[in-house]
Amino acid sequence: MASYNEIPVSTLARLVGTPDCPVLLDVRIDEDFDADPHLIPGAVRQPFLDVIKLAHDLTGRPVVVYCQKGLKISQGAAALLRSAGAKAEVLEGGQFAWRDAGLPMVLAEKLPPLDASGRTVWVTRHRPKIDRIACPWLIRRFVDPNAQILFVAASQVASVAERFNATPFDIEDVFWSHRDEKCTFDTMIEEFGISHDALERLAVIVRGADTNRHDLAPEAAGLLAASLGLSRMYRDDLEQLEAGMLLYDAFYRWARDATDEGHAWPAALTKA
Repeated sequence: MASYNEIPVSTLARLVGTPDCPVLLDVRIDEDFDADPHLIPGAVRQPFLDVIKLAHDLTGRPVVVYCQKGLKISQGAAALLRSAGAKAEVLEGGQFAWRDAGLPMVLAEKLPPLDASGRTVWVTRHRPKIDRIACPWLIRRFVDPNAQILFVAASQVASVAERFNATPFDIEDVFWSHRDEKCTFDTMIEEFGISHDALERLAVIVRGADTNRHDLAPEAAGLLAASLGLSRMYRDDLEQLEAGMLLYDAFYRWARDATDEGHAWPAALTKA
């Protein structure tokens, strides 16, 4: 049983990918990380002796710290953060426990370079509809919660990527884009190594909506309608992205928890 300042893997797994996910800090020593260079989705690497530098920004926020086994390094780092006002817990069993549970992990080598603030920076065409909202949602929920997304004129994406050391996505002739019949959302799930049942189910819906293949999933038409509605409601792309985050949070939770639930009237028909 986890102690008062530990969180079980099963509990954290239910939080990852949702707005309620705590800040995740990977404090493994370099030797341990190099032996298994994978991150729990959404985790950020931080030297364990430097976690106190984050204390001001983490005051009052839930934090989960993990090292290789969840012992002295993560216990000490979490205690330092708690002493500074953060609500820090330790992942029970550490990275080994998460790995041994067969849960998805991000391939660290696939992460783009970080900027001076420790964020990944991504750039794509402005006026997003589906894939260009779905991909930032995926990045922020499963790869880098602090990722910066830049929306620019289509003709300027490549130049902005070069000048601002940003990673281009969802445009032609770049790594993070459509491949055959699949869309950029599919590419990111595959390349980052974060595939699991709920994301795969959501990916089919995104693909159907983004490539006009509504036969792939009945929900694709609904996603298209909601996405086009949002694009008409917001002139500011970043405001649209924030609204779209809630939309994809809802679709993800449905894909994870509610696919067997129906709705009818009278309510008794649903239960029958």
